[in-house]
Amino acid sequence: MKRITWNTLDEPARRDALARPAQSRADELRRGVENIIAQVRTNGDAALRELSARYDHCALDAMEVTEAEFASAEANLAPELKTAIREAAGRIEAFHRACAPQPVSVNTATGVRVERVLRPIGRVGLYVPAGSAPLPSTAIMLGVPAHIAGCREIILCSPARADGTCDEAVLFAARSVGVHRVFKLGGAQAIAAMAYGTESVPRCDKLFGPGNAWVTEAKLQVSGDPEGAAIDMPAGPSEVLVIAEAQANPVFVAADLLSQAEHGPDSQVILVSPSASLLDRVSAEVARQCAELPRGAIAERALEQSRLIEVESLSQAVEVSNRYAPEHLILQVSAARDLLESIESAGSVFVGAWTPESVGDYCSGSNHVLPTYGYARSYSGVSVASYQKQITVQELDPNGLRAIGPCTATLASAEQLEAHRRAVTLRLAALGVRL
Repeated sequence: MKRITWNTLDEPARRDALARPAQSRADELRRGVENIIAQVRTNGDAALRELSARYDHCALDAMEVTEAEFASAEANLAPELKTAIREAAGRIEAFHRACAPQPVSVNTATGVRVERVLRPIGRVGLYVPAGSAPLPSTAIMLGVPAHIAGCREIILCSPARADGTCDEAVLFAARSVGVHRVFKLGGAQAIAAMAYGTESVPRCDKLFGPGNAWVTEAKLQVSGDPEGAAIDMPAGPSEVLVIAEAQANPVFVAADLLSQAEHGPDSQVILVSPSASLLDRVSAEVARQCAELPRGAIAERALEQSRLIEVESLSQAVEVSNRYAPEHLILQVSAARDLLESIESAGSVFVGAWTPESVGDYCSGSNHVLPTYGYARSYSGVSVASYQKQITVQELDPNGLRAIGPCTATLASAEQLEAHRRAVTLRLAALGVRL
């Protein structure tokens, strides 16, 4: 990890210090994804079978998971894992139900009622990666709020293994949280199938979930096509920023950094502290713990582009964090709540020494599908609202039109929209009101 003293840097150097690893949107990747999408749109299921054989090394007869496969997954899964999935889903549901948007009805003037009504997005597509490791937790995180929102049909795609089956834990999690149909498809071809539809895969209105560079590029391409599908948010590599004081436990801090570094070689982890001594101790502890990890080689590559940043104070650490806008922010300080009020941009915050980021990944109740790559400045994590449309409704009686009609007519006239003005004044005239 690169050591940096923040107050010795000029502005360009500070930008470089907080730069993310370059996201790959090279021309070759872009053209490759365009080609896959075009194949799926033209050849449908035949293209999906061909691409699955090429990239996932499996021969697919039926792409949709059958009831027998769901039953087999449940029977073969360890009881303790099934219990953990149900337990996590229960907490996530409790939190997301509490945060769900509510209908609103307000009288903004006598005889003028304005409402907000909620409608679920009709059909949604969830993507659950299964590259270096399957992610049943993502099936839970995406499925629970979709179910609460009341989406008519919840579709999930996850890559098949070489034997043509999906991971048992992913299947069990999907069925446990109300996913309706699961398809054994991965990569850009899965995104294309859900965005445009094929003979087997229904077209979805909005797509959710993380993935590799090919999946991310495919989501961006279909979201930019009027005939494609909306997406949850722009995505990038996983990341964490830790703010820690001198008294923080370096073992805990190092473990938190490595928990994100092991996601992939393009992940980024940053430690910001006013204590040079803590930075030294954490650096040594990261090296010690990394050597013990099964995915240590992956973590080491991520650490090459990670940072140890020394600042003047905890308040300056918060300034650095807000500037970076991390996906995950961990506050390893004794008075963490005092800092929380100053946090402006973060996907999810973990407060205090006893709150590892891992609990948010799995079962605290919050969602782990979060904005990365600085998008926390303007995006929020997945929630029930992500799966809903908020429609406004207004209803006036004659007294309501008398009350606000003149205001409407004046503003329409100022904007030189005569038809707008007359839509009001003709009605007012019918009520005996002359302007």
